[in-house]
Amino acid sequence: MSLPPGFLDELRTRTSLSQVVGRKVMWDQRKSNQGKGDMWAPCPFHQEKSASFHVDDRKGFYYCFGCHAKGDAVTFVRETENVGFMEAVEILAREVGMQMPARDPKAQEKADRRTQLAEVMEQAVQHYRLQLNTGAAAEARDYLAGRGLPPEAQARWDIGFAAPGWQGLWDHLRGKGVPEDLIMAAGLAKASTRDNGRPYDTFRNRIMFPIRDARGRAIAFGGRAMDPSDNAKYLNSPETELFDKGRSLYNHGPAREAAGKGAPLLVAEGYMDVIALSEAGFGATVAPLGTAITEDQLQLLWRIAPEPIIALDGDTAGLRAAMRLIDMVLPQLEAGKSLRFAIMPAGKDPDDVIRDGGAGAMHKVIDAAQPLVNLLWQRETEGKIFDSPERKAALDKSLREAIRKIPDPSLKKHYGDEINRLRWELFRGNRGSDRPANDRGAPRRGFGEAGQSGFGRGNGRGFGRDFTPGATPGLRASVLAAEGTAVEDQVREAVIFAVLLTHPHLLPEIAGELEGLHPANPDHARLQMALLRHAGAEPAELRDLVAQETGAETLEKLFAQSHIAVIPAVRHPHDSETALLCLAEEFAKLEARRGAEREISEAMQDIDRLADEGLTWRLSQAALAKQRAETGSQEDTTEYDTAPTGAKMSRDERSAFDALIAKIEFKKPGRKST
Repeated sequence: MSLPPGFLDELRTRTSLSQVVGRKVMWDQRKSNQGKGDMWAPCPFHQEKSASFHVDDRKGFYYCFGCHAKGDAVTFVRETENVGFMEAVEILAREVGMQMPARDPKAQEKADRRTQLAEVMEQAVQHYRLQLNTGAAAEARDYLAGRGLPPEAQARWDIGFAAPGWQGLWDHLRGKGVPEDLIMAAGLAKASTRDNGRPYDTFRNRIMFPIRDARGRAIAFGGRAMDPSDNAKYLNSPETELFDKGRSLYNHGPAREAAGKGAPLLVAEGYMDVIALSEAGFGATVAPLGTAITEDQLQLLWRIAPEPIIALDGDTAGLRAAMRLIDMVLPQLEAGKSLRFAIMPAGKDPDDVIRDGGAGAMHKVIDAAQPLVNLLWQRETEGKIFDSPERKAALDKSLREAIRKIPDPSLKKHYGDEINRLRWELFRGNRGSDRPANDRGAPRRGFGEAGQSGFGRGNGRGFGRDFTPGATPGLRASVLAAEGTAVEDQVREAVIFAVLLTHPHLLPEIAGELEGLHPANPDHARLQMALLRHAGAEPAELRDLVAQETGAETLEKLFAQSHIAVIPAVRHPHDSETALLCLAEEFAKLEARRGAEREISEAMQDIDRLADEGLTWRLSQAALAKQRAETGSQEDTTEYDTAPTGAKMSRDERSAFDALIAKIEFKKPGRKST
């Protein structure tokens, strides 16, 4: 639904931001001036004691000088209520008495139909609630009491009971004048070929759990069978105009609100787990309505919180569900959006954990939640023995294929780095190497993009030379103090920072590559962190924000360098295309050179035990990638030589390879070269 021109402006004019914010904060009366609409309070978005949150009622904007949260009334409602844009607009419009724009006739007709069905569903909720108090529901009440749910909790969750009869709900709704087609369309009854075709109830002899949408409307039911011989222990409503099982979450609305107030979002397996966790104080808990989380449900979860915690039963089925989930999630991953996994103790579900140890025991399980990469590693290695090159290669292949599914290059790189660290600990950590097993600067091997050897592309640390002991900070920061290829790296990094500060609107697009830069120069490291921290700022404000954080002299020093002033992308601040090409080229050249350095470093580690054609091929590919990045794209005029094995090898590739081999001193440890 789109809003007509001027609607938002009118809404903002009528809305008093201080009144909207005032429902969430306590104003600091000493700093505030209500007559001028100048209001101050402790920020509702982060924990603080001082009043650094400012509301300008006349302009209709707020800003926090502590966490830098900013926006208008719509933004404030979205952030504090954890709702979408249109829902926030509707909330504010209702408060100021504005009529939301009319929808097109077909959309309005569809909305009216859904409203009618929701009303029928609400009548069914009330009917089932009443049935829970009848004699036929005695066993159901005993079951709920045994699960620790007193009548007050049952009322909070609108838990009910479907009697064993075939037409109990049907007769009740028809007696209330509800049309037959609405009962059928709501999924509450099914057609029958018996008894003169009279429909029968979908749910019979079951404890009933209403399923509500994000707005709190009843859209479906989940029913737990009381008969142990029933084929389906749990049964959901069929899909209807109201209910799409793969796009719905149990307890969606309350969990969204609780998560918006800072509670961790938990994803449990079923209704009783959600209820038990919520009653124990974990209000931001939801459950999928099937055996596995769908892609649509994953997107719903990420709209609520960036890193939901999957709370799985500590049995084989729970672990299997987690392992299956990995392959669905990997292609959906983005920077800042992932999952963590909280595995319950063996043989227990969340309800068991809470009943045995209270909320404190559950907090410990949540605090120990594992990141997705750890679960991926566990899946590929647990219970397996890697005592041969073939088995190690099989592990490498499976991990490479899994990581390849991640679409974000920066995220893929970080996954590769972590997998390489785990691999190093598994295969090399106990072999007496002079490198610690947990050294993240350990050699990176064979799992990145084509032609590269790292799972990611290495973390880039340690490419600058060690500085002379006793050198002053100013000398260490100077490009002149860098040795060898570190000079080239610092020049390229300076170009990248200067272009991004000149074209700040490109920063969100290039943030992933910037994150993987790992500069050795302290000034460059500060610039990198400042740019990443303010990647979401308004482009016009970026340079000032970076200057405030790093110091104006850092930017002056950057732009005072002679090679910066002549760069076309810096001289022409409105030429975004040239700037983007410049950034792509500098990143490519940096990565190609560092990749070649990594290959040489690893070859020196492996040459005494793995001097084979695979090693030489890796070195030749690294050399070729470096050469291509440095020379740019050219027409293919390759000339080939024939290798001793009979294979063809380009002369450029062979020359680059020979140059790399010349850098390596081939000798066995402990032997003197001759």
